[in-house]
Amino acid sequence: MYYKSKSYRIFAICNTLLLAILSIMCILPMIHVLAVSFSGKAAVSGNLVNLWPIDFNLDAYRKTVANPAFINSILVSVERVVLGTTVGMLVILVGAYPLSKERNVFRFRSIFMWFFVFTMLFNGGIIPSYILITKLHLMNSIWALVLPGAVSVFNMIMLMNFYRNVPKELEEASLIDGANHLQTMWNVYLPISMPAIATLSLFTIVGHWNSWFDGLIYVTKPSNYPLATYLQTIVVEKDLSKLIQSANDMEKLTQRSIKAAQIFIAAVPVLIVYPFLQRHFVKGIVLGAVKE
Repeated sequence: MYYKSKSYRIFAICNTLLLAILSIMCILPMIHVLAVSFSGKAAVSGNLVNLWPIDFNLDAYRKTVANPAFINSILVSVERVVLGTTVGMLVILVGAYPLSKERNVFRFRSIFMWFFVFTMLFNGGIIPSYILITKLHLMNSIWALVLPGAVSVFNMIMLMNFYRNVPKELEEASLIDGANHLQTMWNVYLPISMPAIATLSLFTIVGHWNSWFDGLIYVTKPSNYPLATYLQTIVVEKDLSKLIQSANDMEKLTQRSIKAAQIFIAAVPVLIVYPFLQRHFVKGIVLGAVKE
């Protein structure tokens, strides 16, 4: 058996070590940020905090939760994630189904496919996109953050390949029973494609939650910033007064502690959602990548 050979065992060991090192490199910065957020001002200012809090306290989190700008940015991000994920998944569900059909069923499939792939490889750039959003009067609205990325061609291709692996007998049985293509997509394809939908939904959620650049160019009012954009401005901000407003807080906290607390709170929603959708990853991605 190939998995009992010496070369395979060496590959497995090297692969395991490499993945372990990469995992540690990903986890350590998060642990450091968490330790800084729980540490006292003296330890943080003296760069004494590594992976364990010193002078443990929750002042940074209390100050962060009491910040109305931070809470408002979370609400904007939640609205963006809900709308963006709903619109994005509906678009790729409707788009992937006809593109998964053979040419004798959908004659213009190749033309539409090349159109989508072309837009994935080439785009107009930032300036045409900014002009388009301005002309559509979407500036400072939530739709400026949702609509430009609504059609994810990569996700559509993944779901299209998943649909192509669905046994054709299921579709034929549905059509023979009198269902049309919309009913077949909804009643047959949708229930059995949940692993792919869960995987692509997580990709979309994380993408919207972490996206900051579009908020910076399409939203001119800081009060309407999504969370990632708000954190980006805070991280590069040198003015401590926007983070710590009272002299009493300034005696207890440092800028780094509050930044660390905000960054960790921003990561919590994704950390909560990930375990529930992670079990669909392997099946959703592998089946979506297999081609006949």
